[in-house]
Amino acid sequence: MKVLRGLQRRRISAFFSSSFSCSAPCSMGAQSFETLPSEENNPGPSKERPFPERFHGEDQFLQLMENSVVGNRWHEMAEFLSGVTPSLLNQLLVRLRDRPGAVLGFLEQLESQAWSRLRIRLDLRSLCIAVHAVSRLKNSEPALKLLRRALSSSGPSVFESLEETFDESGSSKKVYDLLLKACCLAGKVDEALEVFYLMKERGIIPGIDACNNLLSLLSRQKRTETAWVVYAEMFRLKITSSIITFNVMINVLCKEGKMKKARRFLLHMADYGFKPTVVTYNTIIHGYCSRGKVVQALELFDSMKEKGVRPDSFTYNSLISGLSRVGRLQEAVEFFRKMVDGGTVPGVVAYNTLIDGYCNKGDLKTALNYRNEMNEKGIEPTVCTYNPLIHELFMEGKIDDANALLEEMKERGIPPDSVTYNILINGYCKEGNSAKAFDLHSEMLSKEIQPTAVTYTSLIYALCKQRKVNDAEHFFQQALLGGISPDVAMINALIDGYAAEGNMERAFVLLKDMERKKLSPDEVTYNTLMRGLCRLGKVDEARTVLDEMRSKGITPDYISYNTLISGYSKKGEMADAFGVHEEMLSRGFNPTLLTYNALIHGLCKTKDGNKAEELLKEM
Repeated sequence: MKVLRGLQRRRISAFFSSSFSCSAPCSMGAQSFETLPSEENNPGPSKERPFPERFHGEDQFLQLMENSVVGNRWHEMAEFLSGVTPSLLNQLLVRLRDRPGAVLGFLEQLESQAWSRLRIRLDLRSLCIAVHAVSRLKNSEPALKLLRRALSSSGPSVFESLEETFDESGSSKKVYDLLLKACCLAGKVDEALEVFYLMKERGIIPGIDACNNLLSLLSRQKRTETAWVVYAEMFRLKITSSIITFNVMINVLCKEGKMKKARRFLLHMADYGFKPTVVTYNTIIHGYCSRGKVVQALELFDSMKEKGVRPDSFTYNSLISGLSRVGRLQEAVEFFRKMVDGGTVPGVVAYNTLIDGYCNKGDLKTALNYRNEMNEKGIEPTVCTYNPLIHELFMEGKIDDANALLEEMKERGIPPDSVTYNILINGYCKEGNSAKAFDLHSEMLSKEIQPTAVTYTSLIYALCKQRKVNDAEHFFQQALLGGISPDVAMINALIDGYAAEGNMERAFVLLKDMERKKLSPDEVTYNTLMRGLCRLGKVDEARTVLDEMRSKGITPDYISYNTLISGYSKKGEMADAFGVHEEMLSRGFNPTLLTYNALIHGLCKTKDGNKAEELLKEM
């Protein structure tokens, strides 16, 4: 609360302020309120006149202006409007305050190409008078458009200017709700909060629609703690919640991972006389599915149907995605069929989910069948349709088919995204075509698509495989300078490069860096370090790494054991090799071909042919 109380006491922020000053043009739409002649046609500043000389006074001039606006006599008006002062424009707009349609027509004319030669200056005061007028329209969009333009500039406070022009414009407090909504539509969360608290200070109670806009924005920007503070403030101000309010706050709880509280909120709604809608259920179902809790999601799905709430495409998409994500692909397909049988038309999201699921399963044929079905039904694919297909084609070594899909994307006007580039770069790196991978990285940058940690991991891996560890280190540092937070996979790739070169000192420094960055090393990290030590004949040190691995709660795998068995066997220390072999068996791992090969090689080296022959028979 201290932060938000401080927010109330702050001076009116320039963040949500605007200036349509006498010296600076300000645009609304494509044209500007003030369009200045070019320098060559206007070598020097012209002197402003309060009104053209042909008129006897301001009243006569303003009356004619008012009549021209109301009558849409723009050509007549344009003859004597050039050079009119902001003060006269303010007076004109005040006279038109009860004719919002006329004000809107006048503003649209100011934007028109026909009046581009006129030096018409609309300052912030004029703009706010116009907002007061057009806010009387049933359609709030024109007022919101004006306010959003105001918020895009700097200068005096929009809130303050609306206050100053409130009485002369004969306005209603609705304009402050519109300002709050405009801040939210512009994504200006701090400015929206300040408007909310300024309204409270002035005794203006925000409407529930404006409050819902603010809560929604806070939820979207993951400022959940502040959302609860605002919600509590609404309660203190006795602002009655709506069904939208409850839905937004349930979404906040889901984003916080508080699924049990989200379920309880359903009962809380009933206490206020609100019945949960499909949006309410969808929010909680999506929350469960995104956390892999599909059992709870399915229970809620049954509950919503029992209460007579019909599932929609979003409901099914969440369940199909959730089931697919936890490997229950067949059940996801069944829900897809239920969706169709229930009369809900599946869209691109449902198809993309199944395509991704079958690609992850390695069933490219079924994935392509769903893609073909989309085409037959006229459902336009997206980049998310193509990415898993291209990835699986690379996994199967079908590079030409992958390129054919890329060409199809181009023909359909679907640009590749960072995921597409990462798939391609990783694919070419695995294929050994690092030149193509680096060309794609350059292309990515030229298209202003930011590389990710995945991009750098693939390129570092490729460089390390080419024994270009210094170049890989340079790329790693470049990623850090670019604001990329390295993950375990990226550091593992670099550790592998140094381990292959025998530079274990640097490899272990990277391990320490990992721990400093609060990244948890995995079995790949430790296996790589063990392999590097064994290459140098430091098998006992490698054994201590295995012990450390286990102490960190990471279970050694068959690669861990085979690495040690191979290391001891190469040194001819067969007692230790068989000791690791026995440990491997006791941990439930069956020996692999690599296990037997290492042991037999070691026995041959120590001239123990009989034991080697026994192992051959055991194989």
